[in-house]
Amino acid sequence: MSDLATGHARHRLDEVIHAPVRFSIMAALAQVDEAEFAAVRDAVEVSDSVLSRQVSLLESHRYVHVKKGYVGKRPRTWLSLTKTGRQAYAAHLAALRDIASPTTLPPPPSSTIDQ
Repeated sequence: MSDLATGHARHRLDEVIHAPVRFSIMAALAQVDEAEFAAVRDAVEVSDSVLSRQVSLLESHRYVHVKKGYVGKRPRTWLSLTKTGRQAYAAHLAALRDIASPTTLPPPPSSTIDQ
C-alpha cells in the first residue's frame, strides 16, 4: 500500500524508534501503562547501562517518561510511554506494515530479443 502523496512508507519511519533496542523498548512499554526498569531490561535482554542510555534518548524526545521512587528502602525506576511516544510508536508500526504489505510492481518491460 504505497502512499503516493508522501512517497514510500520508509520515509515515515521514526529514526529515533527504528534502532532495534529502542524499538524493543517502545514495543515492551506499549503493552503496559508502566513497567519497572528491571522488567524492561529483562524483556529486552540488555544490560542496565544499555537500557539507561537508550531510555535517556527516548526521554529526550519525550517518548518515554521516567519516574524514580522507592519500594521500601530500595530505589526503583519506572518507565512509561508518553502520549507522544504512543503516537510515534503507532505511526512507526503503521509505516512498517505499509512497507511489509504486498505492493503492486509494474510488469517488467517486454523483451524484444528473440530467444
